[in-house]
Amino acid sequence: MAKTAEIELASVSKIYGTTTAVHAISLKIPAGSYCCFLGPSGCGKTSTLRMIAGHESVSEGDVVLGNKVVNDLAPAKRGTAMMFQSYALFPHLDLVDNVAFSLKMKGVGKEERRREAIEMLKLMQLEPYVNRRPAQLSGGQQQRVALARALITKPQALLLDEPLSALDPFLKIQMRAELKKLQASLGMTFVHVTHSQEEAMALADLVVIMNDGRIEQAAPPREIFERPATPFVAGFMGSHNVISGRPVANAEGKATIEVPGGGQFSAFGRAPEGQEIGSIAVRTDRVLLEEATEPGFGFAGVISNVEDLGATVKLSIQGAGLEDFTAILGDTAYFAKPVKPGDAVHVSWAPAEAIVLGHI
Repeated sequence: MAKTAEIELASVSKIYGTTTAVHAISLKIPAGSYCCFLGPSGCGKTSTLRMIAGHESVSEGDVVLGNKVVNDLAPAKRGTAMMFQSYALFPHLDLVDNVAFSLKMKGVGKEERRREAIEMLKLMQLEPYVNRRPAQLSGGQQQRVALARALITKPQALLLDEPLSALDPFLKIQMRAELKKLQASLGMTFVHVTHSQEEAMALADLVVIMNDGRIEQAAPPREIFERPATPFVAGFMGSHNVISGRPVANAEGKATIEVPGGGQFSAFGRAPEGQEIGSIAVRTDRVLLEEATEPGFGFAGVISNVEDLGATVKLSIQGAGLEDFTAILGDTAYFAKPVKPGDAVHVSWAPAEAIVLGHI
C-alpha cells in the first residue's frame, strides 16, 4: 500500500456564481486517521470532499496532500481514490475486471492486473465470487467491490461519499464495522462524508461538523458528543438540550442567561474569546426528575410527551419558557416512577452537566 498522507485545507472556498458553498475553511486531517465530514444536506461537506478529490475546482485557497499543493492536479494524479455513493460498477464485467479497470487504463499487463485484483478481492473476502457480475451480488458485496477497485491504485487517501446510504439498516451496521477494521488494518487516511451522527461516532477519529459552508467544530467524536462547541453542534448531534437567551450575569466563572419566557439558567464556563454567552447546553441523559438543589440548574414543568424506546424512555417537557426540553431516562428508572403527558414535574441536573456554548 502507498504511503499514507496528511491532508490540509488552507482557507479553501468553493464559489458557484454568486453562491458560496464553502467559506474559507481550514483543517488538518492527520495521516492514517479516519475523518468524517458530518452535517445536513447542503452544508458543503460533499463539495469539500470533491475539491480534495479534484472533481471540483478550488475557487480560493489550497488543498495540500502530504507536502504538495494539488489544486491543479487531475484526480488520477493526486494520490487519492474516491468511492462514490452509487458504486458505479460496470455491469458487463466480472469482479476481477471491475477491480482491475484502473490498472488497465494505466497500461498494466493483463496477468499482473488480474493477480492484483484477485489479491484485493481476497482482502475484501470476495474470492469465491471473482467470476460473478455486479448484478449477482448483494448490496454489501457490491460495496466491497467498489472499495477494492478504489484501493487497487494504492492511494495515499481514500475518499468516501456517503458510502453506506444505499444499504438497509442491518447491513449499514455490518459494513460500518468492516470499514473501520479495514481502515485500521491498512493504516490509510480515510475521509468519509455522511449525514448520520451515529455513523460518524462509530467510525471517526476526527469528526468535522459543517453548517452553511463553514466548520462549526472539528474534534474527536467523544469531545463533540460531550462538549459541543456551538448551539448548532449541540442540536445537530441530538445529545444536548440547547437553552438560548440573553446574558444577565457572569461572575466567578458562572454565567446566567434568561430565556424569553422568564426562566433563568446557569452554567460554569466562559464563552470563547470575544464572544458573549447566549446559549448553554445540558445532556439529555443527565436530566433528573427531581427538584433542583441550586437555582439555575432546573425548573418546574409539565410532561408533554412520552416515548418508550426500549432501553430508554424519552420525555418531552415544557416549562420556564422552554417549549421542548428532553430528558432521556433509563427504562428501570422510568418504570420505577412513571409519568404521563399532563403530569407536573420538577426537572434538574447537576451543575457540572451544564456547559457554555459559543458561536462561530
